[in-house]
Amino acid sequence: MLDSSLAPVLRAAQKVTFADLIVDYLAQLGIEWVFGVPGGAIEPLFDALARSSRTGGPQLVVARHECGAAYMADGYYRETGKMGVVCSTTGPGATNLLTGVSSAMADHVPMLVITAQTALPKFGRRALQESSCTAIDTVGMMRHCTAFSSLVSHAEQLESKLISAIMAAHRSPRAPAHLSIPSDVLSSASAPPRRIHADLFAHDFKIADERAIEILWRKILKVDTVAVFIDGEIGPAAEQVVAFCEQVNAPFVVGPTGKYWVDERHPLYRGVYGFAGHSSARAVLSEGRPDLILAVGSALTELATGGWDAHLLNTRLVHIDQNAEHFTRSPMANHHVCSDPGLVFGKLNALVNAARASGKRWRCCVEQDVPLNCLGTRATLDAGERCRDPSAPVKPQRLMAVLNRVLPTDTRIYLDAGNAWAWAAHYFVNTNYSGLVRIGDGFGAMGWGLAAAVGSAKANPNVLTVCMVGDGAYLMSAQEISVAAQHRLPVVFIVLNDAALGMVMHGQRIAGAESIGWELNRVNYAMQAQSMGVPGIVVHSAAQLEDIDFNTFANLRGPVLLDVRIDREEVPPIAQRVKDLGNSASRRK
Repeated sequence: MLDSSLAPVLRAAQKVTFADLIVDYLAQLGIEWVFGVPGGAIEPLFDALARSSRTGGPQLVVARHECGAAYMADGYYRETGKMGVVCSTTGPGATNLLTGVSSAMADHVPMLVITAQTALPKFGRRALQESSCTAIDTVGMMRHCTAFSSLVSHAEQLESKLISAIMAAHRSPRAPAHLSIPSDVLSSASAPPRRIHADLFAHDFKIADERAIEILWRKILKVDTVAVFIDGEIGPAAEQVVAFCEQVNAPFVVGPTGKYWVDERHPLYRGVYGFAGHSSARAVLSEGRPDLILAVGSALTELATGGWDAHLLNTRLVHIDQNAEHFTRSPMANHHVCSDPGLVFGKLNALVNAARASGKRWRCCVEQDVPLNCLGTRATLDAGERCRDPSAPVKPQRLMAVLNRVLPTDTRIYLDAGNAWAWAAHYFVNTNYSGLVRIGDGFGAMGWGLAAAVGSAKANPNVLTVCMVGDGAYLMSAQEISVAAQHRLPVVFIVLNDAALGMVMHGQRIAGAESIGWELNRVNYAMQAQSMGVPGIVVHSAAQLEDIDFNTFANLRGPVLLDVRIDREEVPPIAQRVKDLGNSASRRK
């Protein structure tokens, strides 16, 4: 056995590599987990992570596919607020990352992407998996889906480029940043890492345009009615926005991701606007015709705006966002405020309070006494009776109604791309201002939610994490549930099993297109999960759903899969999306 008194001497004598320097920077940033897949060229970084794990520093989580590793790093950020870190070997390891990195770019997720290169002397010589600029140029590829992509061509560059990459990832809008590092650079000797001011990298430099806020306030004072559109980039400022709505009697509607930042039981809430939305939300803007519409924290995407609908995007609009690039989609607005929404509404609430004390009042542009629906909100639901339907196979609406009742309030929920988006947007009821329901709608990558849920649960295994995923999307990332099993993470995977690519099938039917390419074979996903060491349960009826105690899952040290056999003939609320696709096609003609 090694004499413990010699350990400090041996550590001091051990060569510090540039891979160690990278890991030390991550430790100073408070990052606990790095996600990746091993390979020959990235081995020096894995060695450094192995050494780090023995001293309480950053550790490695091995995904089953590099794209899944990037999704896990995405989920890690969403749970912790810390930059996700993903690494891969050269060549196909790096190209496998592209979709996951692109998804992070579209959703403004800060991520450090480290890919290896073959050793420098091998450049241009057709080495195995070479991805230099003279072969398969992964640096060039990454340049189109990151805020920063650079090759470290010699060791002396590494530290400064690492700092540049971390800074780029944290700039507004946040984004992935990529470093491609030859294996011989990673393993070469480095000077001891310097101490850094970690808050410089992660500090949120909030801005407030005082003049623009003053102009906005004068507009609010002049009008009688206001409506507010809250979208997914609002974050914790949502509670301040809703407080403003209460003071000025403004009904508020939300984008499909904005809904997860508000309590939908609020009396002024009128539903989801845009994709899978509610007629009550549309009525606020089309029938209520408020004097002023405040769009807050929105990139004004196709899904959020119902295909850039004119009832929202018109001359009564004021667009409030901290990313000026988003204003390119609202040139018709009468005013733009490029500021942090929390700062804007902190100031507005103080001004409104003073104006109300002086007698100023605003009236509501829509009917205020709206009855509650079967889910307890004032959003108008389509086919609301399905939320109570006890028949088998399970109605997706009933599934959402059950989940509304049985999930613990602090559950982290990840929605994968497909019909799960639509069913949840329309029928799931969010009841807090914490953003605990997460969706990768910027790029819409199938398979994102499953791996992102694993990364989130690894960051915080003390709460229940749920991934809701269609069977088509599940098949794209199913192998990543074995990571949850290996790390004993409390994740419940709810597979909406209808043996179909449901959004494709229903989209074709609604559009009157050919019926092609949507059918999947019948699979028992519970049995498949069991083969990977994950308990699996087939759910045939709503009664079975009601009997499941999700609180017990939170106490399990490992994942569970629910194979829910849903009625694939139930039409999801995607008609607006199909219409938007048709309009795009007709415009091209």
